[in-house]
Amino acid sequence: MKRILALVFSFTGWFALIMQYNLMLEHSDLPFWEITIRFFSYFTILTNLIVAAYFTFQIFNRNPDKKSGTLTAITVYILIVGLIYQIILRSTWNPTGMQKLVDELLHTIIPVLVVTYWYIFENKTSLNYRHILKWSIYPLLYLIYILIRGNFSGFYPYPFINVSEIGFTNVIINSFWILIFFTGLSVILIKIGKTFNQ
Repeated sequence: MKRILALVFSFTGWFALIMQYNLMLEHSDLPFWEITIRFFSYFTILTNLIVAAYFTFQIFNRNPDKKSGTLTAITVYILIVGLIYQIILRSTWNPTGMQKLVDELLHTIIPVLVVTYWYIFENKTSLNYRHILKWSIYPLLYLIYILIRGNFSGFYPYPFINVSEIGFTNVIINSFWILIFFTGLSVILIKIGKTFNQ
């Protein structure tokens, strides 16, 4: 059952990522290398890539996870993707056709699948609040990368971290609130895990 779900989720993730990349190539006049860099500059893409890679590994992993944390961290990341999209970004555009399907896969369906998989299969026995600091490294490195590259290229993938439009101070404030949101989600999942195992 676990391996079958991992196979389905892996396929869903890779399909959505490949289709999104193809759509960007088809609908942009930018050079190939710039489109590729921008594709990998979205937190949504990078996180869904992590998700797809994780489930691909689970297909071939014959040893059950004995340590807690990896799947929970991935679940927090993809929840950030889904919730920020639903709350902030969904109203900013109205995709149609294949783009709408891919959009829903990346921002809605895959987050729900990951949360479901986490609830059923994560080894929650050793989840600890100390893990949150380690989990925050990935989004922090992402923010640093985006701010540095944006400073040179002028491209910021999300409006709430667009220094050119809202200023550096507002970007820092927005990043702080996202950090609070990230920490809150992490605490909630750890709390659920601890309650689950009582």
